[in-house]
Amino acid sequence: MGRSRKSKPLLTKVEITDVAAEGKAICRVEDRVVFVQHAVPGDIVDIQVTKKRKSYYEGFPIRYHKYSDIRQEPLCEHFGTCGGCKWQALPYDHQLKYKEREVINNLSRIGKVELPPHEPIMGSKETEFYRNKLEFTFSNKRWLTADELHADIDSNDINALGFHIPGMFDKIVDVKKCHLQKEPSNAIRLEIKRYALEHGLTFFDLRKQEGFLRTLIIRTTSTGEVMIILALFHEDVEAREALLNHLSEKFPEITSLMYVINSKKNDTITDQDIIAFKGNDHIVEEMEGLKFKIGPKSFYQTNSEQAYELYKVTREFANIKEHEVVYDLYTGTGTIANFVAKQAKKVIGIEYVPEAIEDAKENSEYNHINNTRFFAGDMKDVLNHDFLITHGHPHVMIVDPPRAGMHADVVQTILNAAPDRIVYVSCNSATQARDIQLMDVRYKVTKIQPVDMFPHTHHVENVVLLERK
Repeated sequence: MGRSRKSKPLLTKVEITDVAAEGKAICRVEDRVVFVQHAVPGDIVDIQVTKKRKSYYEGFPIRYHKYSDIRQEPLCEHFGTCGGCKWQALPYDHQLKYKEREVINNLSRIGKVELPPHEPIMGSKETEFYRNKLEFTFSNKRWLTADELHADIDSNDINALGFHIPGMFDKIVDVKKCHLQKEPSNAIRLEIKRYALEHGLTFFDLRKQEGFLRTLIIRTTSTGEVMIILALFHEDVEAREALLNHLSEKFPEITSLMYVINSKKNDTITDQDIIAFKGNDHIVEEMEGLKFKIGPKSFYQTNSEQAYELYKVTREFANIKEHEVVYDLYTGTGTIANFVAKQAKKVIGIEYVPEAIEDAKENSEYNHINNTRFFAGDMKDVLNHDFLITHGHPHVMIVDPPRAGMHADVVQTILNAAPDRIVYVSCNSATQARDIQLMDVRYKVTKIQPVDMFPHTHHVENVVLLERK
């Protein structure tokens, strides 16, 4: 193994030995750890360093001297360029092993609490076409490969409809086929691009902030419904109606065809008016007989089938009795609250986002559930002594916070409420472990169940049951 003297060196013939946090492969060169993208344990590679720090390097492989015995052929032609599905070269059983190990390591090393034997990680039945929502970006300057940079590119071949290159806000890879969402997702995206090129519709320039077509969101449900949300940078009634009518005729399976005019400097549309052009202003997902209305701004777990498995684990851990009061913190649109309501005397859902609370109330009404109550506000402010007196002592608390976990004030609020059982659902086992350590003064971990929601990525959900000591 040799190393050049450049400021960002080239490391040669290095063997990848393991997988670290955030899905990066790792190896050691002298006294430094090296984090590497797109490699798997057992690969022997030359690594171009892109970030140099005192105790570690980051880089990417530029040559493979030997492929690992466990390496598999990535299923997607965009692997290594697109920012998603970075573990495609790693067999799924190995992906699950590393995810489970990360969860347990975080709980033991960060949480520093006594842990019971954990259940094996619950893998996803589907490892392709499992997502129910994808967002694509239009660009008038697509990402070019190294070979394309030195070739003559047709002027009609510079537009893109696809995903952002990691770390580059204005670089979009033109996606030919995405393996994340079932049809008609790919067909709709490709038809929109074909139509736009044929009719001279301009693709967005992310730096100059100009152009007509901006973003495309495709949402699907397990019941076969399809929502399209087309974001345009400016209004052009004739061009817009022609495109949307074409989509409606070409894809009669679209049940909700929507558009939004977004002239802001960012792509977020949660603060914009989204207009139904044809069909409903929502789609409907179904889970165990319950129906959930999903609007263009609604949050819903991105892997519908695995969300059902996650919620079943949550319900099993909660072990709710018919006389018990359940508090669902970070309830979002009330999916978990409504899912467990029939087991409980009453479910109280609390969420910071007022629009989500309105969705939660509507979903209860839609399913004729009358033992739920939903409140919007900051958790630590809402969940005070008077609130507990009014709505009842919580026998069970279910918490499903964002990746950042819970604020220390919220943890203290939960400790003050003193539920008998806490079911902590997390998409980040590191912050979950930190919060569990704060609750260790009164609660012990009695059950652990990792659940894989996102195959071919390093992301993993984890459910923990805590019971009063």
